[in-house]
Amino acid sequence: MATSLVVYKGELRTEALHLQSGEKIITDAPVDNHGKGEAFSPTDLLATSLGSCMLTIMGIAARERNIDIEGTTCEVTKIMGTSPRRVTEIHISFNFPGRQFSDKEKAVLEQSAKTCPVWYSLHPDIQKVVEFKW
Repeated sequence: MATSLVVYKGELRTEALHLQSGEKIITDAPVDNHGKGEAFSPTDLLATSLGSCMLTIMGIAARERNIDIEGTTCEVTKIMGTSPRRVTEIHISFNFPGRQFSDKEKAVLEQSAKTCPVWYSLHPDIQKVVEFKW
């Protein structure tokens, strides 16, 4: 079964339909590439997918060990390069508000974050800079 159906809506905008759930995502070309920048760009989604995937895998590891990470956030910054235009770096900063973790818990969460499928799917030339703010 297909994962999604993407429709070009004109004006450098797409609408992606997640076929299993019916949820939709709109993308726009960024302002620096002829677009309106009114929604995530496809490369924004690429970078954001890494942060989301890392949090998800951390959540699985945390649930298996009864570690509460609810409310944890990550801020994602995408760096673009030229020739060819592509994502060259993704910076992710995790913040764990109001929680105290043991050294063992920190190690488990950090290690699990760096084993997410998106991490392994990205080209090795894309630099991944990850910070954990405990």
